[in-house]
Amino acid sequence: MTKIRVTKQFRFEMAHALSQYDGKCRNIHGHSYILEVTVIGSPSTDSSSPKEGMVLDFSILKEIVNSEIIDKLDHALMLREGTEVAAGLPALSGRVVLVPYQPTCENMIADFAHKIGSHLPADVSLFSLRLHETNSSWAEWFAQDN
Repeated sequence: MTKIRVTKQFRFEMAHALSQYDGKCRNIHGHSYILEVTVIGSPSTDSSSPKEGMVLDFSILKEIVNSEIIDKLDHALMLREGTEVAAGLPALSGRVVLVPYQPTCENMIADFAHKIGSHLPADVSLFSLRLHETNSSWAEWFAQDN
């Protein structure tokens, strides 16, 4: 069967700090992130289905990514749990997200791949992710590499 890749783009605003980093990013700072999610599958051939010809309805992909990523991270502050900065902030803000890893673009995209991939229908696979931290800096994740 023909395999087709479809991509949807998402945007969110989020701050983070890199604990023990030796540059400016050790300080709390924010980014306008762009997340591109690409899935792969065969378009439906069921002529009785309203989804005929689709690999995955974009609205379903949007629902998955919004519930797993965007709704939790948009306008939030992401910090590594157990750090001194993280210990003092949760009382100050309801939008602090503590993660068990250094919140780099690379670690975030690996986490996103797991969260998104585990919610896709059985006949659709996560092909790749691209997370833009700035307009000239991004990380990419490809299923074939993992």
